[in-house]
Amino acid sequence: MEVYIIRHGCTAWNAAGRLQGTTDIELNDEGRRAAIALGEQLENLGIRFDGIYSSPLIRAYETACLIRGRQDIPIVRDERLRELGFGVCEGASYEEWLDPASPYRCFFEAPERYRPPEGGETLESVCERTKDFAREILEQKSGRFMVVAHGALNKGLMCHLEGNDIAHFWGEGLQRNCDASVFVFDGQGWSARRT
Repeated sequence: MEVYIIRHGCTAWNAAGRLQGTTDIELNDEGRRAAIALGEQLENLGIRFDGIYSSPLIRAYETACLIRGRQDIPIVRDERLRELGFGVCEGASYEEWLDPASPYRCFFEAPERYRPPEGGETLESVCERTKDFAREILEQKSGRFMVVAHGALNKGLMCHLEGNDIAHFWGEGLQRNCDASVFVFDGQGWSARRT
């Protein structure tokens, strides 16, 4: 089984450097162009999918639709693929979030110490729901699948696939918008495939 884990295309809030979390923000024109281009690139490489899973949030679902293009494959929206919630901090700027005086500055640099703002979600919770998704859906199938979701959510899923703990949550760093990371499951474990 092979899975392409893709981060949604750019939104107005991405461009402005704002935390989106579970706020339902649609793609901007740049995000739509990038998703269409990725779909065309995959099609030109002869890559076809046996199934597509998406976050229920519009920016991920629209990205999945645009990448899919003319392929006749249903897109399954799965609540477990919803982005990490930032609670009362949704809409805040990354600059505020990462300020040395911010209680959330460790989010990227020391994720094992991260405690969410009021109404927010822990990284451990994201890892649990993505592990559940991987075990229930991905590890029970054969073929090639696409998962389109979000920056932190995708890293939570990759934590399971790579066997990382929370201290290594970010692995090789945050995916850029419309980037794909490819993993292969051999029935026993997962391995990353360089693209």
